[in-house]
Amino acid sequence: MAAPAEAPACRTAGALTSGLLRELHICWSFSAGDLTATVVPATTFAVAAWMSTRAGIASLPLVLAECLVYFWLYIYTFNLSNQLTGIEEDRRNKPHRPLVVGLVTPQGAKWRLVWATAAFLVLGATLRVLEWTVLWIVAWAFHNHFGGARALWGKNAAMVAGTIAQLAAAWQIVTPLTPAAWTWIAAIAIPLSVLVSLQDLRDIDGDLAVGRRTAAVVFGEMACRRFFAAAFAIYPIAMHFLIYRNAPTPAALIGVAAALLSLVIAYRVLRRRERRADHTTYLLYTYWYCLTLASAIFAFGT
Repeated sequence: MAAPAEAPACRTAGALTSGLLRELHICWSFSAGDLTATVVPATTFAVAAWMSTRAGIASLPLVLAECLVYFWLYIYTFNLSNQLTGIEEDRRNKPHRPLVVGLVTPQGAKWRLVWATAAFLVLGATLRVLEWTVLWIVAWAFHNHFGGARALWGKNAAMVAGTIAQLAAAWQIVTPLTPAAWTWIAAIAIPLSVLVSLQDLRDIDGDLAVGRRTAAVVFGEMACRRFFAAAFAIYPIAMHFLIYRNAPTPAALIGVAAALLSLVIAYRVLRRRERRADHTTYLLYTYWYCLTLASAIFAFGT
């Protein structure tokens, strides 16, 4: 006789589970392609901060959990905002994206952006990184909603601000920022002001269609390819003097691996010019980012 009474509760639980799984799927669809540029490297830098404190291993799981949630919201809010303002462009360049395929409606994405941004601010305040949270929100609002992405300098400036906000928050979640931490942040974020334009090589057709003035559009594709090849060939030398010259051997060895990857990027940007190859080349840059920050674990922990 109890079964009929339990049935509505079972249906409610099933509906809640189904709704939660759908939200997780939507969140994953918006964010999965950018994890190696956000969640993975930022969490890695937080581990470097944790290593610098010489804290016991018991404190590490909490650091990882905090970073996982915070940096997932970091990229989720950006991508919701970015894709809401770029639906027509995505139909040309990235037709697999959730708003293009109809996984969620624009109105649904707007509400998710409101709630995700509110959660991001609350978590930023709880973790005592509110200033970096606000900096990132201002950066993506400028980039996506106030024309920053359409200006030659605007997109790059927003990404530099976002990288500073990302890495500073990653460190500060664990321990106060130090001059040594700021050296690492500056060595990565400042060159990003020009290197991040590498991603524009894969989107030239779409950028031309919507009137976006990227470096590749303004200066020409081949001129940019030559510049990026030279920049990625020279960058490892600068990194050696900035952060690896006096680093412990394990960190320096990982730095060598990152330098070799940078040279591969330099080669590919000149020799592999197909749009799909350009996408892979940009992904290699995100792997370089992760590898470089992995070396920080040994630099601060040895």
